[in-house]
Amino acid sequence: MPAPRSTVRRSIAAVAALPLLALAATACGYGSDAQEDDAKANVSAGGKKLSADTVKIGYFPNLTHATALIGIQEGTIQKELGGTKVQSTTFNAGPSEIEALNAGSIDIGFIGPSPAINAYVKSQGKGLRIVAGSASGGVKLVVNPKKIKTLDDLKGKRIATPQIGNTQDVAFLNWISEKGWKVDPQSGKGDVSIVRSDNKVTPDAYKAGSLDGAWVPEPTASKLVSEGAEVLLDEKDLWPDKKFVITHIIVSQKFLDKHPDVVEAVIKGSVSTNKWINENPEDAKAAANKALEKLSGKPLPQEILDPAWESIEILNDPLATTLKTQSEFSVQAGLLEDPKLEGIYDLGPLNKILKAEGLPEVSDAGLGVK
Repeated sequence: MPAPRSTVRRSIAAVAALPLLALAATACGYGSDAQEDDAKANVSAGGKKLSADTVKIGYFPNLTHATALIGIQEGTIQKELGGTKVQSTTFNAGPSEIEALNAGSIDIGFIGPSPAINAYVKSQGKGLRIVAGSASGGVKLVVNPKKIKTLDDLKGKRIATPQIGNTQDVAFLNWISEKGWKVDPQSGKGDVSIVRSDNKVTPDAYKAGSLDGAWVPEPTASKLVSEGAEVLLDEKDLWPDKKFVITHIIVSQKFLDKHPDVVEAVIKGSVSTNKWINENPEDAKAAANKALEKLSGKPLPQEILDPAWESIEILNDPLATTLKTQSEFSVQAGLLEDPKLEGIYDLGPLNKILKAEGLPEVSDAGLGVK
């Protein structure tokens, strides 16, 4: 089996092996202030309230979270919720969003696979469910071409990831392991120095010369390219069919048990959003950029937006097979004891919606609720 495939498949293992308390300790609070000032995100007049007054949704200000960016900004998710109000919060990386989910600060989250698996395992299958997909791709290793010309040149260099234990951090840790190099996953020190850096400050750190590159999601990768970096590796090239889950939708099991109608409405809103994105890619790109402008204060320049958007695939399928393969190989590699991922998916509501829309149903790869 080619080394790159096993590299990616092992990526989940390292994060699951990281102590949850260590991940929580590095999380910077619960993200930004709730976004409640957009008229489109507020309760629609006369809308029927569901079983909860409010649903708190977390996501990242990344293009890999386009479903949330657009679905919340344009009110598509709110439309399905009627009188139940959306309250949104943004995060830099997965572990801090998981911390918020565990604390009840959010009910539903758009997030990557590694933190979701780690949280599910640590809670012994009682913390969350994955209820839908959102995106594939959109992750790149970008480097300073003056210092790094080949993958072997990464040794001894300073490379950023968004946060300890997040999906890109784990993918990079295990890519390093596949090379036969050693790095301590907690400190990031070793043959390569991993610098855990907020996506918002990584481009400035790179420009200042304190970083030699970064393994990051879009649009951070393309921002770095605009500062002179070059793409050395696109993570999708490590995967069969060039597909891997980068963003899916999770929900607190407590919230799902109490408010299944609200969860189903959010999923329906995400499916509607994804349909619109795929049918209107240019308008969707502009809408995502508008949402990013609201969150960050300025839009992405076209030279950053265009290549970043092109590298991401928006979909409803959570690509459960890729998650299952990762967990199986992590066990075989001895990096993780039996993760017991059965039940991590609850795709019943999603498949109900897809069937009603005349769309293909998706698989939980045998990891669904019984």
